[in-house]
Amino acid sequence: MTDETKKDDAATNGELKPVRVEPNVENEARPYPLPNLIGESNPESSAQSGDPTASERREGASERLIEGAVVVENGVKKVLRRRPPLLEIQNLNVIFGENQVLRDINLKVRRGETVAVIGESGCGKTVLLKNTIGLIAPTSGRVLFKGKDLARVSGKALTEIRTHYGFVFQMAALFDSMTIADNVAFPLRQHRRNMRRSEIKERVESLLEEVGLNPRIVANKTPAEISGGMRKRVGFARALAMEPELMLYDEPTTGLDPIMSDVINELMIEVRDRRRVAGVLITHDMKSASKVADRIVMLYPHARLEPDEPQMIFDGTPEEIERATDSSVAQFILC
Repeated sequence: MTDETKKDDAATNGELKPVRVEPNVENEARPYPLPNLIGESNPESSAQSGDPTASERREGASERLIEGAVVVENGVKKVLRRRPPLLEIQNLNVIFGENQVLRDINLKVRRGETVAVIGESGCGKTVLLKNTIGLIAPTSGRVLFKGKDLARVSGKALTEIRTHYGFVFQMAALFDSMTIADNVAFPLRQHRRNMRRSEIKERVESLLEEVGLNPRIVANKTPAEISGGMRKRVGFARALAMEPELMLYDEPTTGLDPIMSDVINELMIEVRDRRRVAGVLITHDMKSASKVADRIVMLYPHARLEPDEPQMIFDGTPEEIERATDSSVAQFILC
C-alpha cells in the first residue's frame, strides 16, 4: 500500500485522521547528513544534499501529523484529529517575593510541534521551562501535561510524568565520574529496573549511533575525554533513552561552532519528524529557532512592562516574526 493510499483510506467518513507511516530505514536516505561516527561534523550543506528548507519542512507540517493541523483534501479544508494539547499553560503567574517573573502566560504545545521561546536575559524563559516540568510551582495558573495539573499530582505521580519528558541541558550536564555509556543508561537503570543488562547495552549503543557517535569509540570514555559537541550529543542520547513525548531544550547550541550547532539543529528536527515528539526550545539563537521551530514565542521582561501590556509579545511562525512590526521584536531578531 502506498503512502497516498494510506492517506486516502484515513480520509473516510469525511475526516482525515493521522496515519503513521514507518520509514524504510534500510533504503531511505537520511533527511540530513549525520556527522561522521568519530564525532567530526559533515559540513555538506543542505542545498548540496537536496535537503528541504526549514520553511518547506513547516509547509509539510500536516504530513508530520501535528494535531489540529489544517490540511486541504480534494479542495476541502479538514483538521487532523484533535486531542487536548500535550502541554498546556494556562494564565501562568510566577512571583518570587516582590519580584514577578511571569505574568498571564498562555501556551499550548501539540504532539509533533516544536515551539521556540526567545527573549532577552531575565525575561523568564528558564523559569517557564522549569514550570513545564514541575520544578517550580505556579504562583497562580496551571501547567497541564496530558491534561494533568503538575501542581496537583502526588510526588510519585509527578516522577512518573517526568519520565515522559526528555531534557537537553545547556552544558549537557553529564556525570563526570561515569562513562558515556553509563550516562546514557542512567535513566533506564533508574526507571526501567526490569530491563536486562544486555537490553540496556543494546539500547545505549542504538542511541549513540542515532546521534552520530560510534559506541565502540566513545562508550567507555568519560565526558572529559570527548569534545564539547560530542558531549552535547551524548546529552541528547540520554534525553531520548526513555522515549519521551516532549523534549525540553535549554540553549542546546550554546558554545558550539556553526557547523556543530547545525548538527544539533538537525538532531532536533530528526527527533520531531521521525519520532513525532513535541519540543520546547529555549534559545537566543534566531538561526536555530527559525530552522527548528514551527512556532516562535517571545517574552518581554516583566519589570519593563506597563500594567496593561502582555508579557508574550509575539506568537507566530518563523516567517511571521521576520515581518514583525513590534520594535522590541524587530530589534531582538536583528541583533
